[in-house]
Amino acid sequence: MTNRNILVSIIEDDDTIRSGYSFLIGNTEGYEVVSSYSSYDAAAHKIASDKPDVILLDIEMPGTNGVDAIPRLKKLLPHAHVLILTVYESEKLIFEALANGASGYLTKNTPSAKIIASIKEVKEGGGPMSINIAKMVIRSFQKNKESPLSKRETQILEEISVGKSRSQIANELFIDLETVRSHIKNIYLKLNVNSRADAIKTARENRLI
Repeated sequence: MTNRNILVSIIEDDDTIRSGYSFLIGNTEGYEVVSSYSSYDAAAHKIASDKPDVILLDIEMPGTNGVDAIPRLKKLLPHAHVLILTVYESEKLIFEALANGASGYLTKNTPSAKIIASIKEVKEGGGPMSINIAKMVIRSFQKNKESPLSKRETQILEEISVGKSRSQIANELFIDLETVRSHIKNIYLKLNVNSRADAIKTARENRLI
């Protein structure tokens, strides 16, 4: 192996996925997998000596989750680039990951060729994202800052707009069903609408979601 290889460490708790990434990257010319771990906690005491250029990091893992692991990895390896590769497309997680120092954010349905290209891209200072993630980030910046809706109301309306039921929203946001109903009532009042469809339409027209 030459020194020009991009050195990659993988932190992913699913054995099959981790092996798949290792095989894909390790068999691509110009790339070398220097280590793979099932969690940040397993990697913490060893990864600094692996000296990876790029760390592929999952979010949902046993012990320390990926979002919390990013600043710790950056402290251990200040020059390494962290590339998130996860099933999660939550706006909150995306912004937390990027704010914590992730260089890119891909979802696990990303084609193999794009994963390989993204590793090179972050190594060269880029910020690759899956198309759906990039759209979400752009949409967030384009939101109307003068929104009459609170942050929680906006969050609930976004969940409604992707077809989530009230009980699903309650479960995902760890609030009770009555609280969700109360927020939806306030959303309707503030937007001067009487239905879910009208609320979504009005919010989109005014760039509130």
